[in-house]
Order: sequence, then C-alpha cells, then structure tokens
Amino acid sequence: MNSFRALGRFLMSASEAHARWELEIANTIVKDRKRMVILCLLTIPIIIGGIAIANQAGYVIPDALGGKKAYSPAFFTPGIFIASILIGGAAGLITGAIGAGGGFIIAPALMSAGIKGILAVGTDLFHIFAKAIMGSVIHKKLGNISVKLALLFLVGSIAGATGGGIINRVLYEINPVLSDAFITTIYVVMLGLLGTYALTDFLRARKVESSKDFHGAGAEGSEMGSIPRKIQSLRIPPMVTFDENLIPGGRQVSAVFLIIAGALVGFCASIMGVGGGFLTFPIFVYFLGVSSMTTVGTDIFQIIFTAGYSSISQYAVYGFIFYTMAIGMLLGSLIGIQIGAMTTKVVKGITIRGFYAMAVLAGFVNRAFALPGKLAEMEFIPLSKEITGILDKIGIWLFFIVILIFAVWVIGTFLMNIGTLRGKEEQL
Repeated sequence: MNSFRALGRFLMSASEAHARWELEIANTIVKDRKRMVILCLLTIPIIIGGIAIANQAGYVIPDALGGKKAYSPAFFTPGIFIASILIGGAAGLITGAIGAGGGFIIAPALMSAGIKGILAVGTDLFHIFAKAIMGSVIHKKLGNISVKLALLFLVGSIAGATGGGIINRVLYEINPVLSDAFITTIYVVMLGLLGTYALTDFLRARKVESSKDFHGAGAEGSEMGSIPRKIQSLRIPPMVTFDENLIPGGRQVSAVFLIIAGALVGFCASIMGVGGGFLTFPIFVYFLGVSSMTTVGTDIFQIIFTAGYSSISQYAVYGFIFYTMAIGMLLGSLIGIQIGAMTTKVVKGITIRGFYAMAVLAGFVNRAFALPGKLAEMEFIPLSKEITGILDKIGIWLFFIVILIFAVWVIGTFLMNIGTLRGKEEQL
C-alpha cells in the first residue's frame, strides 16, 4: 500500500509540474500580441485549405474525425479542425483549473475519435513542441539552468526518444491494431494508477479541508529525502557538480544516473506523446536531489529539445503527425488554460480535486473499455465484434460525457463569476 501511495504521489507531482510549465508557456503566448497574431495567421491557410478540400471531395463532417481516412495526415475537413480546438480546449481547462496535466486526455480523446494511436502520439508531441517554441521562456530561466545536467540528460533523452519512436513504428508496421493496443495498455496502466491515487487523495482531503491543494503546496520536495542521498552517495565516475550557487561546494551525482533518467523521460515522452517535462521534475527533485530552482530552468530547456527531436525525427518524417490538429489543439488549449486558471480563484480546491479524479478515471475507463476490442481483433481473446463494439461505445460515451460535464461546469462558473474575477484583477 505504501509503495502504491509513493508511486501515486510521484505521478501526481509529475502531473502538477507539467501543468505549471503549460500555464507559464500559455501565459507567455497569450500576453504577447505578436505571438498570438502568428498563431492566428497559421490557422487561416488551414481553414481555407480545409474548406476547399472538403468541397472538392464532397466530404461532410464525419461521425468520427474522418473515420479510417483520418489515419492519414493529408485528410482534412473543417470539422476535424473544430474538434481539435475542442479537444485542446478541454485539456487546457483541466490544466488551468486543476493545476495538473490535462494532456493525458488528448491521446485517448483522439483515439476515441478514430485517430490511430501512433498518429495521436506524434500529433500531441508536435503540439507540445509548437507550444514550447512559441512560448519559450528560456531567457527568463537561464540563470537557473545547469548546462552540465541538461546536456547529459539530453544524451539520455534523445536515446530514449529514439527507442520509443522505433518501438511505436515497428509495432505499427507489424500490425496497426497491435500499435493501438500497446499505446492503449500504457495509458490504462498510467491513468489507472494516477486516477486511483487522485480519488483516494480526494476522499482523504474531504476529511481534512485544510490539507494542501493542487496548486503547488508541498509539491516541489525541496528538501532531499533518503533516495537522493543514497543515489548521490554512489560515486560512479564521472561525477557532475550542480547547485553550487545554493549550497557551499554544490552537490554531486553520477552522470550515469542523469543519462538513465533522460532515457526514461525520452522513452515515455516518445511512447505516450505527453512531453518530457511530465517526468523530469519529480525525477530531478525526488530521485537525483536537484534543487527546485535548478530543476525548473533545466526542465524548460530540455523539453523543447526532447519534444522537438521526438516529434520530428521519430514521427514527422514518417508521416505520423496531423499538423492541422496540432495547431487546433494549441489554439484550444491556450483558451482553455486561461479560463481554467481564472476559475480557480472562485472555486474551492477540494472541488477541483474531485473533478481531476473524475477526469483521469474517465480516461482510464475509456482506454480500458477499448482494449478488449483491440485484443479480440488480434485474436488474443475470444470476443465477438458486437460485444467489443458495445464496450468501446460505453467507454467513449462515459469519457466524453465526463469531460463535457467538467467543461460546462468550469465555463459556467467562469461566466457566472466574471464580475468577481474582474474585481480581483483590479486589486492586483
């Protein structure tokens, strides 16, 4: 039980760290008029081209995002672009309102809507890369970046991202359904663990209203625990010194552990399409003993390279990125994050925590109900198409209903409290 809670706390801190990065990047883009103009200009050829293609081919908005033809990045309808904005917006609402990564719902949402898993992963990675480039705040964090840590970490992350991309592509070439089943299984495990922990944490927090909320309290783990002390005590050459400006003489850790950590982050990012920053923060702080200040700067530095390398070299060059959807998700997430973040000013943290547990578990149920169909299609388990079809529809409906309820609640709360929010903004 203790090991489960430790793993749950690790995943939760990873989710929170990624949300903080998302919020900072979103604010940087939204508050810069030039960047917003560039983003809007990018959408014009997409909309015009999509309408022209749709009219020429005689397409109408499909039941899913283009059905089986949506497996190809070349296929497009205006409905796909609108749906991508909505998916990005829902993820942004979760990230902004809850302070935890809403990107977990993007790949399940795309797969539920008919997009192949490998295309969903590649598109999500490119969306993260595009957001990181547009909202880059590296110049603000240069003083906190440890170049030595970052470079060694990138050696591992590039290797891990390459391995993850190769695995996804090889499985897809063997059987596209096998690729979907593999990605679905990864999400079932991760969302199941994170959702269960979030739910139990929410139930505990209801009894103790004064406990910390999602927005950063106690999440950084600034003091070294027993694990980083043990890791730093292993003097495997070469040793790397860091945090010299915070601690006399600095701290040291073996380059081997940095490269291993980078490989793990890059591998998970490339497999799941969730961005390297998801795991970097908790690994640096809770396992390697790097200070929070150094971790934040180094994390922002590496995520651009990890997401960029993985999305371009492992997916884009092989045709597994849906650029139209990436731009739509970027636009939607920027809007959603702003609304969600403002809503937190008028909503209790305990309420938000409950919604987070619901959203993650909805993603878990969605992928868990889709998995039997994938396994049956590969003849791993004996299930009829009728049964797997019913299970798949149940998972899809439950997922989108929960996300819709959450979105309506957040947007409704925001609209009903605009006056209060304006008053608070004027006071700042």
